[in-house]
Amino acid sequence: MSKRPQYFRSVVLAAATALILSNSAYAETAMPRPLIGPPSVADLAEGILDAVVNISISQNVKSSEDNAPMPQVPEGSPHQEFFEEFFKGQRGGGARPRTVNSLGSGFVIDPDGYIVTNNHVVQDADEIEINFSDGTTMKAKLVGMDTKTDLALLKVEPQRPLKAVAFGDSRQIRIGDWVMVVGNPFGLGVSVSVGVVSARGRNINAGPYDNFIQTDAAINRGNSGGPLFNMHGEVIGINTAILSQTGMSVGIGFAVPTELAVNVVNQLKEFGETRRGWLGVRIQPVSDDIAESLKMERPHGALVSGIIEGGPISHGEIKAGDIITRFDGADIAEIRDLIRAVGESPVGKAVDVVIIREGKEQTVRITLGRLEDGEQLAKAVTAPEGEGAEPGEPPAASLPASDAVLGMKLAVLDEESRKTFGIAEEIEGVVVTEVRPNSPAAERRLEPGDVIVEVGQEAMATPEDVTARVAALKADGRRNALLMIANKSGELRFITVRVE
Repeated sequence: MSKRPQYFRSVVLAAATALILSNSAYAETAMPRPLIGPPSVADLAEGILDAVVNISISQNVKSSEDNAPMPQVPEGSPHQEFFEEFFKGQRGGGARPRTVNSLGSGFVIDPDGYIVTNNHVVQDADEIEINFSDGTTMKAKLVGMDTKTDLALLKVEPQRPLKAVAFGDSRQIRIGDWVMVVGNPFGLGVSVSVGVVSARGRNINAGPYDNFIQTDAAINRGNSGGPLFNMHGEVIGINTAILSQTGMSVGIGFAVPTELAVNVVNQLKEFGETRRGWLGVRIQPVSDDIAESLKMERPHGALVSGIIEGGPISHGEIKAGDIITRFDGADIAEIRDLIRAVGESPVGKAVDVVIIREGKEQTVRITLGRLEDGEQLAKAVTAPEGEGAEPGEPPAASLPASDAVLGMKLAVLDEESRKTFGIAEEIEGVVVTEVRPNSPAAERRLEPGDVIVEVGQEAMATPEDVTARVAALKADGRRNALLMIANKSGELRFITVRVE
């Protein structure tokens, strides 16, 4: 009997085995075996649990109940004195005070007794009590708070140094990294949950500096103010909010990253308040239409819509219509980037700002003011009050107007038109006297009394200027015209109106 079939069978088996091994090696090369999660975080938790605290606050408020008269009880009733005690304070119309208690979390950042938590945990508290994992309780005082980032710093006076945890660098974390949440959910006491970083840079419209870390680690009511740890035991976030219709964890929780929190905490510790940088400009997003009208390759940066009088910019270094693309070496992709970068900069720092003006890039140097001063300035300055027609009221007299352009009738801005529409004296441009329904101008919510200051970054003085500039933009192939619009009080905004 021939041995050839046996020989060929051996060759085929050898080839098949080699192919399988080859494919296996290729699979391991092309698709690395995923790393498994930590088998246990017990050792990590054991070293940091003592630094996480429960926070309870009490607040005295007046009862919202109606001041009902005390019920009448039979004379000599054994319950009469209890009714009188219970309703004491109701007589004479006074409201009966009551105490409201709430719970939250926090963590020690300094052995001397400094504790970080959320502002909303301790806001309006009359008394703050810190409960440690060993059963010790201490009264705390509020060092400072910041409503914009929802952070607060507390201080207790310990008899011996406390266990503290350190801040880590939240910029180093990646989506998918393991994290650990420690806090006081539902007032149950210190609890641990583990998850991963689900997303970074989340904006949930909670404040001007939104840049949250999103995690699927369980965060519930009472976890607010507690720490979010990386696997090195460093705090990389402060748990602040959840997305849930029930108030319980559905796997979407948010933490303030330490890249934002550390500077705030340091300022609260040093000054008892925040001292943020201020550029003194009003800004708006660069939309696709605005980018196209300015012949930008892509929309990016922050469009300056106005300069705040009395602010850091006093010599025209930045003007309305400029687009800020870099601030102190950092790229500005959208307005949130500029808000954060300026807010995190020290007051009085001289910074380089890269702007695009009339299609050309240039760098200017600005010395930052203080945001808190700017906010007080904004409150102190009242908008000029114009005389004449109320909003929505038809003009008192018929004004000479141009033929319609972009669905608007326009007129020279003279003393009569200022009085008719109540336009402030310092505003210059061309006044809108009529807007046709369903026109390009109506789409952008222009209305009579608005003033066209610029079209395509050129100043306008007469209706003919507007007509000629729009015609030139259309001849140049532009689909939209960029208009700088001032309202009656002088506030500026940029809009694009289609010219097709």
